Amino acid sequence: MEAVFSYIIGLGAAVMMPVIFTILGVCIGIKFSKALKSGLYVGVGFVGLSVITALLTSSLGPALAKVVEIYGLELQVFDMGWPAAASVAYNTLVGSFIIPVCLGVNLVLLLLGCTRTVNIDLWNYWHFAFIGAVIYFMTDSIAWGFFAAIICYIITLVLADITAKRFQQFYPGMEGISIPQPFCQGFMPFAVVINKALDYVPGINKINIDSEGMKKKFGLFGEPLFLGVIIGIAIGCLACKDWDEIVNNIPATLGLGIKMGAVMELIPRITSLFIEGLKPISEATRELIAKKFGENKELYIGMSPALVIGHPTTLVVSLLLIPVTLALAVMLPGNQFLPLASLAGMFYVFVMVLPYTNGNVLRSFIVGLVVVSIGLIFVTMMSGDFTSAAHSVAVAHPEDASVKVPEGFQAGALDFASSPLSMLIYSCMKWLKYIGAGILVILTMALVVWNKIQINKK
Repeated sequence: MEAVFSYIIGLGAAVMMPVIFTILGVCIGIKFSKALKSGLYVGVGFVGLSVITALLTSSLGPALAKVVEIYGLELQVFDMGWPAAASVAYNTLVGSFIIPVCLGVNLVLLLLGCTRTVNIDLWNYWHFAFIGAVIYFMTDSIAWGFFAAIICYIITLVLADITAKRFQQFYPGMEGISIPQPFCQGFMPFAVVINKALDYVPGINKINIDSEGMKKKFGLFGEPLFLGVIIGIAIGCLACKDWDEIVNNIPATLGLGIKMGAVMELIPRITSLFIEGLKPISEATRELIAKKFGENKELYIGMSPALVIGHPTTLVVSLLLIPVTLALAVMLPGNQFLPLASLAGMFYVFVMVLPYTNGNVLRSFIVGLVVVSIGLIFVTMMSGDFTSAAHSVAVAHPEDASVKVPEGFQAGALDFASSPLSMLIYSCMKWLKYIGAGILVILTMALVVWNKIQINKK
């Protein structure tokens, strides 16, 4: 079973999405050719997104590493990045069985009428494996590891249901889609609370500038493309020791600016492919459910947040937060985590924030500032047990260099270790043990029952 699911995960979303969408499309009555075309669009979208993400990482990584070296910013928790964190998660006993176990839980909840979401975002199942693996190595119990993973999965499904309508209304073309990814959903309660609190702050409660408003107010300076170029050049300048080095590195600095601008411009164009691919599937799904079960019955296809990271507000706020996060990492008391490899994943922080701030740039930035500050501390707190998991996987798989933790450092990653949902489960299990497990069970059951009541009302 481990070999089968490792093979599926190894193929990647770009290969498997056309297969899954073709099968799903044919099952719900779409012509084979149309279903295949939908799947290919989604697959191509994932390819394009991985290429752009690689461009961002390869361009920004060396410059940020130089900044760290020049200003002596090294801290004790090494940023493994999400690919290494996913590798650690999947290469544990919990990770080996996480896909069939979670799909089984999803099926049971669907049959009981406790969720509307069918989570086909298999590549992000590593989040559930991650918290399960950390708890497994912390408690030395596979049972507690699966307990943590399943609790995280169930809470995420309920949150996906709760936020689905808001998500669909804010992002055009996302009808019938929900986001069952715990990293994104973990920040949603913060967005709700902080956004409401800002309504009572004089001055800020009057500012309502979204991405289109920025373009109107600031012209060229409000364009994500131009902001990408400017911030790329600024980071390139910071990576130089003195003025002479800045002058000598003008071509490289300007090149970094253009590449950052390219990322900001190309991501929205690529993510539009997801919408084109999803539209026939979501429409056919709604029609089939309405025909078989009535207009009030709804089913959501749980997809990756990658579908919507091209929103202009997400791009602008994420880009502005990159240098701010580096400064926070150094200045924040108690923090030992310096994010570098994880910064490319900053876009995913805002997927479920924007529907509650209505795309307001200032409010989204404030929410991002709060959750990133808290997230840095969370990563630091979890680093010891994450390091134990990483060391164990490194011994079992010496050929995988990505999971090796440098000597003298502990392991960390912004995604998924910085998520409040991850920290809630980790804290309950580490410091409260059986009482914490009881709290998690009560909380999860309460959410499931409440969600079933809401579904039955409709």
